[in-house]
Amino acid sequence: MDFNHINYLAVLVAGVASFALGAIWYSPVMFAKRWQNELGFTDEYLRQANMPLVMGGSLVMMIIMALGNAILQQAIYGADGNLELGLKTGLMIGLFFSATTLAINYFYQRKSLMLWLIDALYQVFFCAIAGAIIGAWG
Repeated sequence: MDFNHINYLAVLVAGVASFALGAIWYSPVMFAKRWQNELGFTDEYLRQANMPLVMGGSLVMMIIMALGNAILQQAIYGADGNLELGLKTGLMIGLFFSATTLAINYFYQRKSLMLWLIDALYQVFFCAIAGAIIGAWG
């Protein structure tokens, strides 16, 4: 596989955009309290987290996911990628890989459907946004 044609700036921007969406998605404006309640997390429990590790690790993983998205788009479309194809590819990654992987884990962990919807829809949206960014900059 040829990695010479990957737009690494697009990958970085896509990863940061995914992270930014998460900051909004899991904020009090959207799903923070519902997500916290579904998991049974108290405010005190959340304050005890190593937030640099949680946030930094999440950002790194989102950049790695964006790189995978870019590699897939490169393999499928070559130089013919665009915003629409990137968006569609990202949606498929989010729906058919991320959301289903979460569902499998949540079945075994006996987590709620609501928690899966919150987390899975975030994954679908951020994969779609990342795909669109990468496709547009292809």
